[in-house]
Amino acid sequence: MPTNQDTLIRQWHMLRHVPRYPQKATAQSIRSALQDEGFEVTERTVQRDLNELSLVFPLTVDDRDKPYGWSWHKDAPSFDLPGLSVPEALTFTLAEQHLSSLLPVSMMNQLKPYFDAAHQRLNAEPQPHRGRSWLDKVRTVPPTQPLIPPRVLPEAQAVITEALLRERQVEIQYRKLRATKDTTYRVHPLALVQRGPMLYLYCHYLDNEEPRTLAMSRITAATLLDEAAVYPKGFSLDERVEAGVWGFGAGKKIAIELLFDPDCGAHLLESLLSKDQQVEEMDGGRLKITATVADTLQLRWWLRGFGADVEVISPPSLRSELAATALSVHQRYTAK
Repeated sequence: MPTNQDTLIRQWHMLRHVPRYPQKATAQSIRSALQDEGFEVTERTVQRDLNELSLVFPLTVDDRDKPYGWSWHKDAPSFDLPGLSVPEALTFTLAEQHLSSLLPVSMMNQLKPYFDAAHQRLNAEPQPHRGRSWLDKVRTVPPTQPLIPPRVLPEAQAVITEALLRERQVEIQYRKLRATKDTTYRVHPLALVQRGPMLYLYCHYLDNEEPRTLAMSRITAATLLDEAAVYPKGFSLDERVEAGVWGFGAGKKIAIELLFDPDCGAHLLESLLSKDQQVEEMDGGRLKITATVADTLQLRWWLRGFGADVEVISPPSLRSELAATALSVHQRYTAK
C-alpha cells in the first residue's frame, strides 16, 4: 500500500511534467511520463491528483475539449525541488544575459520564472556574496570598436523565432538601409546569426533562390504563415559560417601570404587564421603567415586595421587592392 511519502514524491514528479502555458499536457501523457519513471498509477489517479494540486498550486485546465489539457499559469513562479544552487543560478543568469537574442521568444517567456528564481537565489546569498560577485568578475568584450546594438522590434522577433522553431514561412515588412518605404517579402527562415551588435535573419524568398541575410533591426512587421518552410537541399549553417557569409563574402576561399612586423603578428601564434596556417620567421624578426581563408570584406577590414605593420604578399589581386586603398588614404590625408 503506498505511503504518504510515496504519494508526495509521485505528485512532485507529476508537477514537473506539467508544462507552462500555452503548452498543455493531458492526464494520459502525464501518466505515461510517470510510468517511464517507475510510478505505477492510473489515469484516474492522475486526474484526481491534478484537481487536488490545482487548489494549492497555480495550475490551469483547458476543459473546452477532451482530453483536458493542464498547464502551469504563465506567471507562476518556477517549481523545482531542491531550490537552485548557486552554480545553477549563475548559469541561468548568464544565459539570460547572453542568449536572449538567440532563443525563441516563446522559450524565453517559459524560462522567465527560472531567471527570476536565479536572481532571487543570488540576491539571497549570505555575505560576502561570493557566488553573486562572480557576475561582477566576468565580461564578454568585442574585439572591434564597441557599437550600440540597433533596436529589434520585439513583436517581429517573437514571430521570426516562432517561425524558425516551427519551421514555417513568414511574411515580413522590411525597410532597406536609407529607404523610406517598406518592402513586403514572403520568406523561408533558415537561421538566426548574431554578428557583433547585429542580429541577422538568414532566409530565402523562393524555394530555389540563394539564401539572403536580412538585418533583424530592419524588419518592421512579421506575420506567421501556415505553410511549411523549405530548406535548401544539403543546407548546413556551419558550412555557411565557415564560408564567410557573415564576414560578407561569397563563399570563396583564397590562399594568403602575409608579412607581419614581429609585435603585431605574434598573436597569430596562439589564435590561428586557419587549420592549415604555417608560420616562418624571417630576417629582422618578421613573421610570414600563410593560410587558406574565406575571401571576405571582414578579411580586408582586419588587414587594414594593421596599417603598415602588415604586408600582403599574395594573392596579387588582394595586394593590389590594399595598395590602392593605402594610396587613396595617403592622398586624402595629404591633400590641401
